[in-house]
Parts: sequence; C-alpha cells; structure tokens
Amino acid sequence: MGSATATSRTDRAAVRPSGQERTFGADELIVSKTDTRGIITYANDVFCRVGAYELHEVIGQPHNLIRHPDMPRAVFKLLWDTVASGRELFAYVNNLAADGANYWVLAHVTPSFGAGGKIVGYHSSRRRPATAGVEAIKPLYRELLAEESRAGTGRAAAEAGTALLNRRLAERGVDYDQFVWSLIPDAEA
Repeated sequence: MGSATATSRTDRAAVRPSGQERTFGADELIVSKTDTRGIITYANDVFCRVGAYELHEVIGQPHNLIRHPDMPRAVFKLLWDTVASGRELFAYVNNLAADGANYWVLAHVTPSFGAGGKIVGYHSSRRRPATAGVEAIKPLYRELLAEESRAGTGRAAAEAGTALLNRRLAERGVDYDQFVWSLIPDAEA
C-alpha cells in the first residue's frame, strides 16, 4: 500500500494531487461504510489498495479523506442531502489517493437503516466508470468549480455550485438522476 501516513487532519491536508491517474479492475468494487457523521467504519481491500492507504489509516477518519480538490462542493452537498433524506444517489466522483494519484469512480451511495427505520450510517459501492461518462462530466465539474471559486468557500461556494447545477439540469430538462444515468453506457447499466 505504500508508506502513506496521512492519518490526521493536518497530514491529510498535505496530500497534493500528483497528476497521475490510476484505475482499478472492471470487476472490482470499492466499498466503504460510514457512520452518520461520515466517519469511516469499514473499507474493503480495494478501497485501501486504490487509495494507497492501509486499513488502520482510514478507519475512524472522515470519508472526505479521499476528497479531490477538483470535485465541486455542490456534488457533495447533493450527495449528503440525498442520503440524509433516506434516498440513494449515483455520482461520478474523482477521488484523491494518499500518494496524490487520482481515480474516478461511479459511486452508489445509500443510507443504512437500523431498528425503526432510523438512518445509522451510509454505504458506498464504487465501480470503475466508463471513460465516456467521465469525459462527459468533466466540463460540468469545471464549470461548477469556477462558480464555486467566485462565490468563496464553504457554504457560499456549495450554494453557488448547487444553483448552477440546478440551472444546467433545468436547461437539459432532466433531474440529477436522469442526467447521471444518461452518462452510463447501456452495457454498464
């Protein structure tokens, strides 16, 4: 897995994108689970291998440990709002490994329910996305990032990106789920 030591918030901030992109097998799934605060409670071996982490380096850490700076805040706001409401979401996500490499995934994130139907955590299964889908999403993500950058940081950036995302979806006459599914080739659906 390499010699990554990114286990604290300070150390994680030091991980910078290297420009190297990696992938994983078409038959592999990256799987992780978190509690309701987004703290990793489970990660499979593919998560660790592709992310260049040892298991002990990710358990107990915030899932944003693998957040790539080129990912729009609006996408994560949509993701968390959706799963917190009890629904699933599919999204193209660019992740950042401990060694600075990036890797694209098609994520399927679902809430996990406990007794009485209460959300007790979240489960994410990620597969290797089709190159065409990644190439189709990149221009939108660049546009969202630029809008978020103009708005500042934090909540203002996420809200600006979300507003732009909603406008782009309305222009296409689709909701977010329809848009994402339009980027997945039939052979992979």
